[in-house]
Amino acid sequence: MRCQVAIIGGGPSGLLLSQLLHRAGIDTVVLERQSRDYVLSRIRAGVLEWGSVEMLREAGVGARMDAEGYPHDGVYLACRNEGFRIDFKDLVGKQVMVYGQTEVTRDLYEARDRMDGKVIHNVEGVQIHGADSDAPYVTYTRDGTEHRLDCDWVAGCDGFHGVSRQTIPASVLKEFERVYPFGWLGILSETPPVDDELIYAQHERGFALCSMRNARLSRYYVQVAQDDKVENWSDDAFWDELRRRIPEDAAERLVTGPSIEKSIAPLRSYVAEPMRWGRLFLVGDAAHIVPPTGAKGLNLAVSDVHYLYHALVQAYEGDEHGVAHYSEQALARVWKSERFSWSMTGLLHRFPDRGAFEARMQEAELDYLQHSRAAQTSLAENYVGLPY
Repeated sequence: MRCQVAIIGGGPSGLLLSQLLHRAGIDTVVLERQSRDYVLSRIRAGVLEWGSVEMLREAGVGARMDAEGYPHDGVYLACRNEGFRIDFKDLVGKQVMVYGQTEVTRDLYEARDRMDGKVIHNVEGVQIHGADSDAPYVTYTRDGTEHRLDCDWVAGCDGFHGVSRQTIPASVLKEFERVYPFGWLGILSETPPVDDELIYAQHERGFALCSMRNARLSRYYVQVAQDDKVENWSDDAFWDELRRRIPEDAAERLVTGPSIEKSIAPLRSYVAEPMRWGRLFLVGDAAHIVPPTGAKGLNLAVSDVHYLYHALVQAYEGDEHGVAHYSEQALARVWKSERFSWSMTGLLHRFPDRGAFEARMQEAELDYLQHSRAAQTSLAENYVGLPY
């Protein structure tokens, strides 16, 4: 086969890039290692920056999000079981949208179906060839048969463990990483959310987060040790621990129920540079990972797609300036979002190697944030999303 842009990875970033390019008249093929059902079964983030909301609308996939998503005007922060609100709309005139990544992916799949987009699932042994030449191609195996896909460009949207980043020579690639000494134990429950907006809680026992997917589906997290196991936590033990860490008024109205999903996610900050090698581009988790504290993972992937989409459209119009500067442009925003996620993680979590002084500094920072409009504006500006 031949296409103009080969996209490796059928998650939201690969599908969004394919959808946008198709609408611009650029032919794509998406290769995905897993089945469609598997991709749609993954439980992921649910807070969209307003720039991501507008990108989905531009791609023609915003109708269900606008009908079923939950715009949030602010967020709550808490310390010592007492909370205060950051009002995004008042501070920076923007919102965020609570709409699950699974639903975004579903909308994108349906849009690709309507346009007869080419998405090939259950592929194995993907390899990228000639990325540093003028004639790149991708080989893969499906149902025991090897295939070759010739293309002009390759977009690596295949996540942290994918083949795309590994294709860049070690002599070229630079990696930056911070692994955090804790994880998040998260549960999904068919219960009404404890609040209309998210609650981020700093507590001497550890961080907690109250989030939601919709009016009947709640997502909650508590900080746990890096080596903790899901089997160590019954539902009752989780709910008891969550109550201890969140504001007292929220704990009193918390509705509990059996978990329908429970998992522990490790936390890390990671960036790979450059995000372009020849005719290969890295997008999303293939190039960077953020701790979930700042709700930036999916949103950073969308911003990468924004830069790459416009760069490729310009390239087919005869201007390759955007292609040449894709890595530089994307990384400038990546590092700012990494900084915000790192900062929020440091502010809200208990670190095992930190003592009483650092704990007091966290409390002082939150107290300053509560009473400083300037500090709140900075947090709001970053949380709703920096401009592209």
